[in-house]
Amino acid sequence: MSQAIIGQIWCIGRNYSEHAKELGNDIPKEPVVFLKPASAIVSSGEVIELPSWTHDVHHEVELAFRLNEKLEPTRVAVAIDLTARDIQSELKSKGLPWAKSKAFPFSCPLSSFVEWKFEEKEILNFQLKVNSKTRQVGSSTDMLFDLSSVMTYLKGHFPIRPGDVILTGTPPGVARVQSGDLLVAEIIGKISAQWTVGHAK
Repeated sequence: MSQAIIGQIWCIGRNYSEHAKELGNDIPKEPVVFLKPASAIVSSGEVIELPSWTHDVHHEVELAFRLNEKLEPTRVAVAIDLTARDIQSELKSKGLPWAKSKAFPFSCPLSSFVEWKFEEKEILNFQLKVNSKTRQVGSSTDMLFDLSSVMTYLKGHFPIRPGDVILTGTPPGVARVQSGDLLVAEIIGKISAQWTVGHAK
């Protein structure tokens, strides 16, 4: 997938209550927003190269939506928000931003996009398998802040543009990835993508 068509990647954290609980986080009262660079995207079939300065990268499978010229989320994909959990924990303990733990190279595996009708509010079920074993299962119905609420919040606080992508949070079951792992992410009935985890660089 050409990265030229991707603008900012807006990510919503702690948008599934069970995931927030598994990490010991409070349930947010409004969307938690952070960014990933488009240069962190890894297309399906490519190798994920883990950074050498972290030893605890976790997978977080998510629904991703791309905005059209009217800032409507009319295309959907499946993504993995790779997170350097050890680095994130250290940064959080010091009250510092998460960028180093979230925006490193290869931190945003992303499938191709397929058409999706936002106005029909179709339920989207998705999952992640690691080495053929199911690790995460989620549904758009389980979001704390649904896509409409997320869009309203982003439009009211940030300069979103056509071509931007929104990652909408992860269900419970996050865990460490290791060199040699095969990650297969899927939106049931719509699209599937896979990546191999390479050696640390």
